Amino acid sequence: MAKIDDSVKKKFPELRFPGFTDDWELRKLGEVYNFQYGQFNNNPDNGGQYPIYGANGIIGGYDEHNSENAIVIGHMGAYAGHVLWAEGKHFVTYNGTMGIADKSILNSNFGYYLVVSVNVPKLTAGSGQPFVSYSDLNGIKILIPTIEEQQKIGSFFKQLDNTIALHQRKLDLLKEQKKGYLQKMFPKNGAKVPELRFAGFADDWEERKLGDTETHFTDGNYGESYPSAKDMSDKANGIPFLRGSDFSNGYLDSSNANYIKPEKHTELTSGHIKQDDIVLAVRGSLGTLGYATKENEGWNINSQLAILRTNKSEISGMFLIQYLLGSKGQKEIFSRNTGTALKQLPIKQLKDIPVPVPTLLEQQKIGNFFKELDSTIALHQRKLDLLKEQKKGFLQKMFV
Repeated sequence: MAKIDDSVKKKFPELRFPGFTDDWELRKLGEVYNFQYGQFNNNPDNGGQYPIYGANGIIGGYDEHNSENAIVIGHMGAYAGHVLWAEGKHFVTYNGTMGIADKSILNSNFGYYLVVSVNVPKLTAGSGQPFVSYSDLNGIKILIPTIEEQQKIGSFFKQLDNTIALHQRKLDLLKEQKKGYLQKMFPKNGAKVPELRFAGFADDWEERKLGDTETHFTDGNYGESYPSAKDMSDKANGIPFLRGSDFSNGYLDSSNANYIKPEKHTELTSGHIKQDDIVLAVRGSLGTLGYATKENEGWNINSQLAILRTNKSEISGMFLIQYLLGSKGQKEIFSRNTGTALKQLPIKQLKDIPVPVPTLLEQQKIGNFFKELDSTIALHQRKLDLLKEQKKGFLQKMFV
């Protein structure tokens, strides 16, 4: 593909396939699509052969269809403007608007990605319930190339989407495998040993309460010293001040974190994170946990969070967090919720959580196994994120 000089961006895109040089033609979306609202049905999911599309994807199956090979655009509510491609025969509900392309002037694949690039949700901005009407869609000005160039562009994005879907399936499979290992590599209710073990280990596991171990507990309830607006900082000059939302796949994530000034961080010493700490939500989003890597050392926590710091000669932090992330550990956490409107897990209740504990060597084996699996999951996640970012870039550069 060739990059085009900025001076001609308005008539054709920045990035094109070789052999195409003509200007794109100005049209309105209503000239290349026939838009119709979806229909209400009394039995929205009767297990029929045709997929039912709402504003956010497939929601069931129906024995009738009202559309075929169409784009589906959410026209009201939270997903107003959300664009989907519905292949084959399907049923579109009243939450969606179906768009059938005029195939004499518009390639269906190209048309879908064209509408995605338009950013229809921006039309819903304003007060009241978000809504996209016929007139909104019909009046959108677009530029389209020849059918031959449309086919090239549509095929390119379809292949890219197939690659993204393949990576998504691989990632989902890895996450499902981890769930399975978490169930099998820790003892089930009443059992003394897990279903799946490393060779060379045969002893029973010992059940111990967290409070009976040498684990250190602290939370981010700093009282009168709690940071105020004047103590906050920007990313370049501050220290991450983590909240209950600053976690990703069992690890800490500062992508959207708040930051506090270094002098305030120095004052709040009890919340300083160290490598191998377990950070968990104790107010609000209970069951959310993150393992602290070397990169996270020196960060701080807010009042929603607490830190568990194990004695490494007694309990492996990586082993412990994997147990707490599993179904049994999550159940133990949620069963100790003392809040009503706001879920809470006081330190006293946290200390009562029972943990099945093998020898330190077996803990380390299990912890290292999951650490490697987590690294593989993270690698696939980065690849998937990169592909999605590349797609965004291509959408910006290959459409006008």
